[in-house]
Amino acid sequence: MSSTRARNLRRNQTDAERKLWSVLRRRAVGGYYFRRQRPVGPYVVDFVCVKRKLVLELDGGQHAINVTTDARRTEYLEQQGYRVLRFWNNDILGNMEGCLSAIEAALKSPDAE
Repeated sequence: MSSTRARNLRRNQTDAERKLWSVLRRRAVGGYYFRRQRPVGPYVVDFVCVKRKLVLELDGGQHAINVTTDARRTEYLEQQGYRVLRFWNNDILGNMEGCLSAIEAALKSPDAE
């Protein structure tokens, strides 16, 4: 079920997901490999660097309403050893360099060991 959902999400990316993926797929952030729309337990995460246990979540307007659901999701991922970075879609679309700097800093962080 999760793999079917992940496949559908890969086919129907948001503009922000498409823009970020165009950078991540080239290993342009620290040379790290990211996967997109991957199942992690019961959830499908937007992007994940398995090697560094880093999840990137892009949030649109619906996430302002689903705060409790997002918190549960983040808690689960952290229990699995992942760190979660969340960005608003508008941040990716309007401040890509700032977002990439935050991602690179997280990848280099000793907490990622």
